[in-house]
Amino acid sequence: MTPLAAILREEIGRSGPISFHRFMQAALYHPEYGYYRRPARDPFGKEGDFFTAEQLQPVFGILIAMRIRSLCREMGEPADFQVVELGPGRGEMAEALGKLTLVPIDGDMPGSFRGVVFSNVFFDALPVHRVAWTAGEPRESLVGWRDDRFVWVKGDPVTGEIRDYVDRHFPDAPDRSSAEVNLDALRWMERIAGSLESGYVFTIDYGYTAAESKRFPAGTLMSYRRHTATEDVLADPGERDITAHVCFTALEEHGKKLGLETVRFEKLSQTLLDAGEADQFATALSGADEARRRLQLKTLLFGMGETFRVLLQRK
Repeated sequence: MTPLAAILREEIGRSGPISFHRFMQAALYHPEYGYYRRPARDPFGKEGDFFTAEQLQPVFGILIAMRIRSLCREMGEPADFQVVELGPGRGEMAEALGKLTLVPIDGDMPGSFRGVVFSNVFFDALPVHRVAWTAGEPRESLVGWRDDRFVWVKGDPVTGEIRDYVDRHFPDAPDRSSAEVNLDALRWMERIAGSLESGYVFTIDYGYTAAESKRFPAGTLMSYRRHTATEDVLADPGERDITAHVCFTALEEHGKKLGLETVRFEKLSQTLLDAGEADQFATALSGADEARRRLQLKTLLFGMGETFRVLLQRK
């Protein structure tokens, strides 16, 4: 049993089943035992649990930096232009952005600024509520403890903001059994809109639109460890990554209410193709390790590029 599992088991023993939001929040962000908070451990790369697009460096960073510079030019290259990066990981983007001012954020947003809010697989790692349908009624899934393991427990019918999210973003599907409600993503959109005076929100993640949600009748929760994926997201809290696909329709609609206009919504491959078009990828591919860079570009365009989506919003 992991140290965090013992803590959560005791909490459930005292107060009863907890929300999955509480479970996922602790599993990833507990100050001592959370997956992303434990000291002396890198979850990224070959020796970690997963790769990110940012680790296909330098090609990814060069192309994304080129796209961000084009957004800066569209704004008239203001002297106070900043790139605020959410969930900066190991800080791979810093070198690619060069002289542009980079502000890595792993907590609260900065004060008012102009520029670009950039994130790569940030929203998918935010804690979510899990909803399960019983006889056509959406109920919140809780986490309990039974037979020496964490188990799903049927909660009450969802109400309030969770019910509104379900009704808006999960159209009726006869075979739907569960889904995730990411209210934390909406709170982050509010923080972003509150801090961004003018500029762009540049979001890279994997996910779906409300219409596409029918492709995931059992939801999208996944757990990762040593590059192996499993649907058992309740095992070994604190030792595994947990993710949920992003509902881009929710980000778009909530953003629009906050003054964030959708400019483009596309596959990552299209964003990268547009960024490299100006010089036919010469900048991204030049260097002593050209063969490796070409392989990285191929992986980005035909692998991750077809899976990840890009949402560009403007304020």
